[in-house]
Amino acid sequence: MSEELNNNIKEGFKSHYCHKAGRFCKGDTELPLLFEISTMINNSRFIKEIMDPIMELVARYLDAERSMLSILNREVSKILIEASYGISYDDKMQGRYLVGEGITGNVVKSGKPIFIDKIDGAQGFVNKTKMKLQTKSKKDISFIIVPIKVDFEIVGTLSISRVYDERVNKNELIRILSVIGSMIAQAVRARQDRVEEIERLKNENQKLHLELENRFSYENIIGNCSKLREVFKQIEQVSKTQATVLIRGESGVGKELIADAIHYKSDRASKPFIKVNCAALPETLVESELFGHEKGAFTGASEMKKGRFELADGGTIFIDEIGELSAQMQVKLLRFLQEKQFERVGGSKTIDCNVRIITATNRNLENAIVEQKFREDLYYRLNVFPIYMPALRERLNDIPLLVDHFIQKANKKNGTNILRISSSAIDALMIYHWPGNIRELENCIERAAIISVDQVIRIENLPPTLQTAQSSSTFSKGSLQIIVEKVEKQLIIDCLTSTKGNVMQAAKELGVSNRKLGLRIEKYEIDVVKYKVKK
Repeated sequence: MSEELNNNIKEGFKSHYCHKAGRFCKGDTELPLLFEISTMINNSRFIKEIMDPIMELVARYLDAERSMLSILNREVSKILIEASYGISYDDKMQGRYLVGEGITGNVVKSGKPIFIDKIDGAQGFVNKTKMKLQTKSKKDISFIIVPIKVDFEIVGTLSISRVYDERVNKNELIRILSVIGSMIAQAVRARQDRVEEIERLKNENQKLHLELENRFSYENIIGNCSKLREVFKQIEQVSKTQATVLIRGESGVGKELIADAIHYKSDRASKPFIKVNCAALPETLVESELFGHEKGAFTGASEMKKGRFELADGGTIFIDEIGELSAQMQVKLLRFLQEKQFERVGGSKTIDCNVRIITATNRNLENAIVEQKFREDLYYRLNVFPIYMPALRERLNDIPLLVDHFIQKANKKNGTNILRISSSAIDALMIYHWPGNIRELENCIERAAIISVDQVIRIENLPPTLQTAQSSSTFSKGSLQIIVEKVEKQLIIDCLTSTKGNVMQAAKELGVSNRKLGLRIEKYEIDVVKYKVKK
């Protein structure tokens, strides 16, 4: 508070408070205080910054030991001290009241001001803020509190405590506090809305975080075979550490679920979890995506952009398809693993970053090292704690559990009402080799659930690739060429369905070139557009 303002307040107080009469006198002598409060409110960008200075202003003007501004949080039905003067931070944090609790709670409930001559022994005064009941010279303390209203709705309270003076005009003191309360009422309402919004966001964040923990816990990796139980054990062992994890396994086995489980069971669970798929990024943009870039670093870089590593600071980054990284990016990633530092593209400032790295690949990195397509030193940096996720054909006994899970998921997603799957259909699923693993099984069940007509998934609802002559009790007619073409066409359709119409990704999963797949699509007159996801 400025010295000039302090002097003005003192002079205003001397002329305003008549010690001989023991009362506050009406008139324009209180205008300096009200004018200063109005100026502070009008000139402030952030309401919270001016609340404490206003409380100090009020306390000095009214010769008070303490002053407090409390706000009603309607989200939790609690009254919290928002600003104060003469109260320690710890005591302020203790000043939380329910509506109807103590003097403060009663004022919010009734909407009427209360003047307590002597708080020592006063009925209903709970004193959560540890207010001194008497001064050092054994003088009694008075407590005055008024409600703050906006459109007849109580949004908070304004209160002071001062040395007891029997000459004070109680009504006049209540009037002054009420005038000040009216002046700051809109500011209090704005702060009330902000506090309640923060409370809602906190609750939503806690709820979402709990949902994420439940969704990505390893219990949601469906299965109970011995190989999967070993994966669960490894997740438990590594999740609480800071070790770098390399997840191995074929495409579609659920490597991302393992990364999710590790992060959300780690000490970094409340921090960012950033995912990046190297295969989905153009080679020219990988460095910018991972490490960010400065404004003007290249054509189109109109502003500074933080990379995935910087966004994940304090948390975890999951790099999928790590085997697709170029030789240049492998060097940059190796440097980060060694030093935990990097520079944005086009920048010279070295940035420190505390990130845990989890990677995954379906490639044989050992062969890639022999072929000089992957750095050996980077491999050893990444392969600190390897986890192998078995292919579906290695855990066929888990298929019934997975099928039940995917049926429920399909029912919820598409509004179907599948109750069960026939034994012949299960037999067909159990003898299939599942090149697309879990992803292929999920797509198969979703498709079957959609075309089922009697709430049961039967053998005829499965794709032709799963319907062998033995399992379906039918025998294919026609030449070998015709039968092969039918199967090939269905394979392409299933793969386009799983990749949402991405021909390049489908070609990769089928192990053929883009050109060869394009010729097959043209031959079988497959409409790729209908498999693309509509935005």
